[in-house]
Amino acid sequence: MITLYHCHAARSFRPLWMLEEMGLPYDLKMLPFPPRVLAKEYMALNPLGTIPLMIDGETRMTESSGICHYLGTRHGPTPLIVGNDEPDYGAFLNWMYFSDATLTFPQTLVLRYTQLEPEERRNPQVATDYAKWFLGRLRAVEAATAKAETLCRPLHGGRYRHRLCVAARRKHRAGQGFRAKRRGLLATPAGARWLHQGGGCRNACRRAAEGRPARVT
Repeated sequence: MITLYHCHAARSFRPLWMLEEMGLPYDLKMLPFPPRVLAKEYMALNPLGTIPLMIDGETRMTESSGICHYLGTRHGPTPLIVGNDEPDYGAFLNWMYFSDATLTFPQTLVLRYTQLEPEERRNPQVATDYAKWFLGRLRAVEAATAKAETLCRPLHGGRYRHRLCVAARRKHRAGQGFRAKRRGLLATPAGARWLHQGGGCRNACRRAAEGRPARVT
């Protein structure tokens, strides 16, 4: 069975959501954040001390984007992944890596220096500068979703949602005036429910905290 190490409000939300959407059996291990400080035994499993960590047999992965891609291809088929034989495969990969490589870096600095650091270490100038950087790069998303409801066009009439909606959710919560059309970052009613209610992952986390199986099918 797949094992996922997860912290509340961390990037491990991405593979957790993917597991739930795909209906895969998994064992969820809840950790306090940051685990490298508050759960030092975790360092024996993941010397980086980062979240997530996914274990699937002999496979061990720590990158949330890569885990989602792995789950969709190794344990698919699933409409959450654009196939390499489909016209929008390149766009799918580009948006996936854009979300981490281009958007997450400035977003992380904004969150760090407005919310996560102790009051005396917060830096409004850094937060302002990188919020402008983030919103500038967000124009690419706004331009793409101005012409279509989704970032990738399906081949057979299905609809894909993209993990950028997670970035949208966090940006919205941070109160930084996220302006992208959220409907363009979502592709199913299930995705909308999860963004606005957090239901699926919240239930999974609650089950794990109570010592019950996260989801076994």
